[in-house]
Amino acid sequence: MSVPVPGSHAASLPDVAHQPAILARPLDWVGMEGIAIPVRVSDGAGGHVQVAAQVDLSVDLKQAGERGIHMSRLYMRLQEELARHEVTPAGLRHILQASVDSQAGLSGSARLRLRYEALLLRRALRSDNAGWKRYPVEIEALLENGHLKLVLGFGVEYSSTCPCSAALSRQANAERFAGDFAGTHPISTGVVSDWLASERGMAATPHAQRSEAKVKVELRPQFDELPLVALVDALEAALGTPVQTAVKREDEQAFAMLNADNLMFCEDAARRVASVLSADPRIERYQATVSHFESLHPHDAVATVSGSGPTA
Repeated sequence: MSVPVPGSHAASLPDVAHQPAILARPLDWVGMEGIAIPVRVSDGAGGHVQVAAQVDLSVDLKQAGERGIHMSRLYMRLQEELARHEVTPAGLRHILQASVDSQAGLSGSARLRLRYEALLLRRALRSDNAGWKRYPVEIEALLENGHLKLVLGFGVEYSSTCPCSAALSRQANAERFAGDFAGTHPISTGVVSDWLASERGMAATPHAQRSEAKVKVELRPQFDELPLVALVDALEAALGTPVQTAVKREDEQAFAMLNADNLMFCEDAARRVASVLSADPRIERYQATVSHFESLHPHDAVATVSGSGPTA
């Protein structure tokens, strides 16, 4: 709530927040959830894009006898700061400290959760095209005793082709080839090439499915940026088969080849994700869950991995 100006209409309005608290005691957190606000974030191509976000913002109420916090001050500070600045660790610290300061001694800690969908511009695999791809992001920031704890969460979608299914498909293809060419000697490369390019050349196909890696990383305080784009790029490179945006035939063929080169169970995918996160010096701790939304089964295959970043 704003401070009343003497002689103004606001000064004459009742303010029951200053009444003493019944059953007085401190409260862990008081604030707002689901605040709608636009934020500026990186587009992955050297620029920025504005996206819709939701914010939860709260402070502690350490003064037991006070009935409530100054809720509107939190809202106004948040609107002002996120409207002017890109989301960075320094900017988040400033919002949290300003939230504490706005309470005029009622609070000592603040926390914020920010949820949005990042829009990153992604190039096609072979053609000269590009498209926008969305990544769900959640940022948790906690300021306590002057210490900032920052957790970055995000999701990456990719394709996973089953190694077992691929092996069984290769066997079926080999058996069909042996049956179709039994007693045919010699066999020219041209005949084999034509057979492979025909419908007879594919007796079975391995099953594949859209998959997702959900990642949460606690960031070390000495770094002054949110490494969302860098981590997404590194994870997509490690997984090898990120889902695409703009796709022409040459891109689809390239994607099929990438799937053949990156056969993986959910266990394999989890280890690939962990290999990236455990080597990043910006990360203190991490947890990742990969889910393969099976096309063979009505249930999903899931693996979770956690660990720490490299020691200094």
